[in-house]
Amino acid sequence: MKTTVVIPARMASTRFPGKPLALIGGVPMVVRVARQAAHSLADRVLIATDHLDIAHAVRQVGFEAVMTEPDLPSGTDRCLAACRVAGISSGAIINVQGDEPFIHPEQINAVAALIHSGATIGTLVIAIDKATAQDPNKVKTVTDASGRALYFSRAAVPYDRSGDARYLKHLGIYGFDFDTLAQITAPSAGILEKTESLEQLRWLENGHAIHTALTTLESTAVDTPEDLRKIEEMLRSGILKL
Repeated sequence: MKTTVVIPARMASTRFPGKPLALIGGVPMVVRVARQAAHSLADRVLIATDHLDIAHAVRQVGFEAVMTEPDLPSGTDRCLAACRVAGISSGAIINVQGDEPFIHPEQINAVAALIHSGATIGTLVIAIDKATAQDPNKVKTVTDASGRALYFSRAAVPYDRSGDARYLKHLGIYGFDFDTLAQITAPSAGILEKTESLEQLRWLENGHAIHTALTTLESTAVDTPEDLRKIEEMLRSGILKL
């Protein structure tokens, strides 16, 4: 089974227009994501974009870009569209978000390993403390004993009545086998997805199993211009390294 990394990169981000081309250390963010993906064990790296400037930025440094429609509803839909444009109809598909310039190649490999081991959907979780779990912008995951996700929430789940709760934060990288990727974009959003605004809840609502792997590696995403300013400061101070 071959592994393809797809990096959705949309120009018209609501909170940060033009984000894929924002410079980090003089290099466009989407190029940094692609370079990290290229260090993984993936057989192919695709950038799925709706804008020619993004396609040009990645192509001029040797990466493959495919054009997708600008009005696709989610990164998952863009991931599937890119596969179809590129003629991919099998294998493990890893969706790495285009705002993860510090994604670790080992994290991509861990998700791919879930799919190669028989999971149809895979993702990563990382242990966090109780204070971090209170942040609704950090998506929490509850899993069963085998690591299969039972639920995802913006709330601090599980409720810590005993004082011994273990909190897991969900990291936004997904792996799919191709057939499952083609299935999960078809249903409309259910009540859980609409309530929490979490796409993966649609998959659970429709009976798909989501397997998780535990990582100890944090990843620093860029959602807003303020996030980028913080990253620049962390780079200057040596907290982050390119």
